[in-house]
Amino acid sequence: MTHKPVAVGVDGSDPSIAALHGAAAAAARRGAALRIVYARPWRAGNQQFTIGLTAQEEWAHERLSTAWQDAARRHPDLTVTGEETSETPAKALLDTLREAQLLVLGSRGTGRMSGFLTGSVMLPVVARASGPVVLVRAGDAPAPAGDDPVVVGLDVEHRTAPVAEFAFAEADRTLRPLVAVSVWSLQGIYAYPSALPDPRVGTDLEARAARALENALAPWLAAYPDVKAERLTTAGAVAPRLLQAAAEASLVVVGRRRHKHLASGTPLGPVTHAVLHHAAAPVAVVPHD
Repeated sequence: MTHKPVAVGVDGSDPSIAALHGAAAAAARRGAALRIVYARPWRAGNQQFTIGLTAQEEWAHERLSTAWQDAARRHPDLTVTGEETSETPAKALLDTLREAQLLVLGSRGTGRMSGFLTGSVMLPVVARASGPVVLVRAGDAPAPAGDDPVVVGLDVEHRTAPVAEFAFAEADRTLRPLVAVSVWSLQGIYAYPSALPDPRVGTDLEARAARALENALAPWLAAYPDVKAERLTTAGAVAPRLLQAAAEASLVVVGRRRHKHLASGTPLGPVTHAVLHHAAAPVAVVPHD
């Protein structure tokens, strides 16, 4: 069994139930234990409000118990640990991930979050996470092996090896093909509206982008020879092109550069932010230097 567990943050909401099922499946595939973190609702001093929250907690516990019993039937050999914490959700999740190999969270998608996984919690957790975070949509169920690919967006100008490695490993575990996407642009060359594009320049840039992507993939193609990998280099705006390529994905994998966007006051880069809010499939965000 892998030493570090797969962690999941839950609160009883539909998205967190989906996250629990996704995390259980991920832990089983990895031969890892599952660690469940439940954040209790904050208790106000008003007695009437406290009684209401107690009923909410009972509802959440009942839902979680039912969901876990179902997951246990699907994965009878899975080892499970858990904790109930009164820490703020973001701190509890970030602390848990430091001792885990992966954190799974639930979201409604399209920018609307649920339960304690609100945008004010989820985005800072993803932005500051020390390891990979997977966002699962409400209603998503762990899919069996199939033809829907793992799609990974790679910025070949930066050190994205952890992103590529995560994507290849997931494709290998789930017996799925992989699509590696690299987007390039002519914007930096044709800076003036009156500039006339030279088709030779575009052809040269496309060839260079293809070579750069091939070089970035080479170690992982060798490490995971059973993964069928498609290379896709395309020109345009990164987020729309990546979302288009991921329309039929089983998982979308994107990177997050450590510290870069935090220093500028932006919790996530624009591409990762767009994918988190608009991708139809679960999204994995992998930090890299």
